[in-house]
Amino acid sequence: MAREVGHGAAGATDAIDVALAQWARERPDLDARPMSVVGRLHRLGDLWEGELRTFFAEAGLGNGDFDVLASLRRAGAPYRMSPGQLAASTIVTSGAVSKRVDRLEARGLVRRTVCADDARGRDVQLTDEGVRFTDELVARHWANEERLLGALDEGEQEQLVGLLRRLLVDLEGPADVPD
Repeated sequence: MAREVGHGAAGATDAIDVALAQWARERPDLDARPMSVVGRLHRLGDLWEGELRTFFAEAGLGNGDFDVLASLRRAGAPYRMSPGQLAASTIVTSGAVSKRVDRLEARGLVRRTVCADDARGRDVQLTDEGVRFTDELVARHWANEERLLGALDEGEQEQLVGLLRRLLVDLEGPADVPD
């Protein structure tokens, strides 16, 4: 599994502090506070991406494969979606979805089925093994994410959730809630 995550002291210096100090020296006329947030989010995103990529690779999954499995599982029984729905759910192109589905189908985790609305189309559905695999993996994935957030207590995590949601809604607009 991924390396152990340390729990640094709240007052410790990080790489962003170093960059901010350099900018303060070189450009004291600029307010670098936005970088203190965006820079840390970007750095955390990169670090977390590496941690998650390693976790999924250990489960035999390529980049984005879990997104397909999780989208199908979240859809509820019969765990089926069209390629277009999967592309929208995973926020990738239909070509990328097709490659992911090919890999997952080769492992017996998904199958292509005839579309109920159009016999020429194909839906993607989790197999029984795919449901079992996804259910087991999502529990381990969430434990891994909990480990990655271990430096924050529950209240701090909730506060961060609210702040990040506000930023996302401001940039993306509110999400459509499915039926």
